[in-house]
Amino acid sequence: MSSETPTATSSQPPQGSYNQPEPAFGWTSYAEQINGRFAMIGFVGLLLLELLTGQGLLTWLGLL
Repeated sequence: MSSETPTATSSQPPQGSYNQPEPAFGWTSYAEQINGRFAMIGFVGLLLLELLTGQGLLTWLGLL
């Protein structure tokens, strides 16, 4: 037996380093990620609007 500590041979990155996409213009994964997040916020906002007012979006906007 040796007194050496075993080294980590895991394929996981070290703790604290993240694989975050870099902000850039155009069709990038970062832009798509942000776009998806805003779409989810908008969808939840529309559901809350409908729940609180009892009317759909088109009725609320005066189109129906």
